[in-house]
Amino acid sequence: MIVAVLAAIVAAGATIAAVAAPGGATAAQTDAPKPAAATEAAKAPPVPLLWKVSDEDNSLYLLGSFHLLLPDDYPLSRDVDLAFADAEKLVFEMSPEELASPQLGIQMAQAAMRTDGSTLDEQLGPELAAKLADWGTQNAAQLAATGMTVELLQRFEPWFVGMMVTITQMTGIGFDPALGLDAHMGGLAQKAQKPTAGLESGAQQIAFLDGMAPAEQLQMLEQALDQAEAGADQMLALHAAWRAGDVEAILDGTVAELRRDFPELYRAINVERNDAWVPRLEARLREDGEDDTLVVVGAMHLLGKDGVVEKLRAKGYTVERVCSVCAAP
Repeated sequence: MIVAVLAAIVAAGATIAAVAAPGGATAAQTDAPKPAAATEAAKAPPVPLLWKVSDEDNSLYLLGSFHLLLPDDYPLSRDVDLAFADAEKLVFEMSPEELASPQLGIQMAQAAMRTDGSTLDEQLGPELAAKLADWGTQNAAQLAATGMTVELLQRFEPWFVGMMVTITQMTGIGFDPALGLDAHMGGLAQKAQKPTAGLESGAQQIAFLDGMAPAEQLQMLEQALDQAEAGADQMLALHAAWRAGDVEAILDGTVAELRRDFPELYRAINVERNDAWVPRLEARLREDGEDDTLVVVGAMHLLGKDGVVEKLRAKGYTVERVCSVCAAP
């Protein structure tokens, strides 16, 4: 089972990248070995999850992101290059300036800090606490690279610790937040001096995670620990589905599991946010004259009946997938 935090990496995960950055975690992974499966898959650029939504005078390009990537995921598809060249403006989940700010990771840690004087183990119970202790012993060096220790984790809520477990595993096999598609496209926009904006703030994204019910938080942490014990196969499978541009694989696996196992979290991080974004994206079509905009958000936000693509299609806009290597319908 793919845990909620993995789903968040293709959904609400702009803030997730910030967790991996404090204390030099990104730099610590520079020489990390690349997973063999990912290296083999890197013979061609990733197939983009890219759509073009148009009205009578301008367009939105919608690009599905993966928030931590591997060096072999670049260069990107020519389809993405052309969409970037055509767009006068870029929009992200949050602005590139906020995403790059060191304060973002600090704000997340502050939101997750326990304030009642209790320890995490007291909330977990003996069996789950023992699992966390075992994981901490096995991953002490990797945790240290993020500025954390297993003792320090005792001060935080379970959702944050579950995220740390999964992020530690991902960076340990070479995934890097500095290579995430959001960070990459934001850097290109800065170099090209193209205006950028965010659909929401880091504080809003943190609130989605911090607002999880205690039972969901415990479930998320337990699944993260089980996933870490099982190995990297599920992470690589999710990454491979994104890399292949495989909409059905992401929907049938990650999205379906998140909706089934964490319905309230799914509603908060996907459905409600998509519903809030659609009017803002429509405004770009109405008010930006002939300017086109490239929108880069977590891939799950674009997919399925709850996704932005179908919500805009239902409003009557012309929608087409941009994929030069995809089979013709």
